[in-house]
Amino acid sequence: MFSSQPSGDVPASGPPAWRNGFAALGPAFFTELRPTPLPTPQAIASSQSAARWVGVSPEWLASAEAVQAFSGNAVLPGMQPLASVYSGHQFGVWAGQLGDGRAILLGETAGGIEVQLKGAGRTPYSRMGDGRAVLRSSIREFLCSEAMHALGVPTTRALCLTGSPAPVYREEVETAAVVTRLAPSFIRFGHFEHFAARGQEAELRQLADYVIDRYYPECRTAEATAQLGGTPYAALLQAVSERTAALLAQWQATGFCHGVMNTDNMSILGLTIDYGPFQFLDAFDPGHICNHSDSQGRYAFNRQPNVAYWNLFCLAEALMPLIGEAEIAQAALESYKTVFPAEFIARMRAKLGLLQPAPGDADAALIDALLQLLAAGRVDYPIFWRRLSHARASGDYAPVRDLFLDRAGWDAWLPAYQERTAQNDPAQAAVAMLKANPKFVLRNHLGEEAIRAAKAGDFSVLHTLQALLETPFDEHAEQDARWADFPPAWASTIEISCSS
Repeated sequence: MFSSQPSGDVPASGPPAWRNGFAALGPAFFTELRPTPLPTPQAIASSQSAARWVGVSPEWLASAEAVQAFSGNAVLPGMQPLASVYSGHQFGVWAGQLGDGRAILLGETAGGIEVQLKGAGRTPYSRMGDGRAVLRSSIREFLCSEAMHALGVPTTRALCLTGSPAPVYREEVETAAVVTRLAPSFIRFGHFEHFAARGQEAELRQLADYVIDRYYPECRTAEATAQLGGTPYAALLQAVSERTAALLAQWQATGFCHGVMNTDNMSILGLTIDYGPFQFLDAFDPGHICNHSDSQGRYAFNRQPNVAYWNLFCLAEALMPLIGEAEIAQAALESYKTVFPAEFIARMRAKLGLLQPAPGDADAALIDALLQLLAAGRVDYPIFWRRLSHARASGDYAPVRDLFLDRAGWDAWLPAYQERTAQNDPAQAAVAMLKANPKFVLRNHLGEEAIRAAKAGDFSVLHTLQALLETPFDEHAEQDARWADFPPAWASTIEISCSS
């Protein structure tokens, strides 16, 4: 089992040692190429937590050598840069061959962490794109990667962010940036779809064996395969389904909207990957669409769990040459339908401070009634949960009640909640709730403030916001007014699309 937690090892004083597991798969899986250099790169931000995980020191990460390497200007000894090929379904439609259009994998550290540059230039899979990323979207990805990690949500990480005055042409002329991303693996559902669609069963099997042996070795045990036709490939599908279900439960409980849940944006390890037009909910609106490009609302917040299952079904179809029987593949997918609701209820119990499950469906009914109330009044999602956490300790629910237009509805729900929690120690429950309900989340307007300041050459807003998002459950009372308050009116006018 991999971990995205810092290892606690003493960071190296220089660059990491490298090995290249994915590159050993062979040229059918990637194209070797060097990143395209950027003029006069500068360090903008870095994550000390991610640096500890990957085993490098803050001093080296701030060095000229690191800035050059993580801007695509230098290839360090041991790196083997490559862009991988994959295919996928985009907005529910088969898109054919895709691939790393602006991402280049530098290699894998000796500790087993892949290091990838996003925005490092054109690749054979860029299609009509330039392979670059702009400062605007790179800031959002850097901040959200580390914010999600601090929230305990499985995610790719962001080691550092560099920028350059080089122009990048989008809706307007912007400047270039590169995010250095980390993950145990960047393999996606789309990698499997690619070889299945091309009838390359040998490569499909090679890829599946690589993923099982590296990341899911338990799938080869007799226990894992006993109910699934004795095949490790069905066991892999089941394990990925369960990990994806747990991830989606965390997204829904956290109020996170991904925005582009294409199959090529789904991690085989159940990580949050590819931060494009994402958003954390302000007002609780189950039908919220965070991606301005999603005209049909396919990836609306309340559709995310079903879309994830649809994507897993596509993965199952890709694995069919290895699994063999449709009934076995369907059985492997079934676990999603049990793991997701169980994980979601567990997450919501933690947010409510329910220290033990209630018998039957009582907790589910309590949670459903609350979510309906929140939706009806479009109640601010992060503020509601934080106020509720404090109310459990003080016994004063008036600040929570003030959030609702339908006061009668809240007044009707509260007694059931108080009865449900009567046997729990309020102080103990409040402590647990404050660890489950963050005070600071990356709201769109906060990211926009950091972006606007950065475009003007001021990175202090970015650094302050990063520090708060890395400790999202702490109080930082002096920061309330700016960073943990209701969004301003202009926040609703922000449009986030797939353009980056």
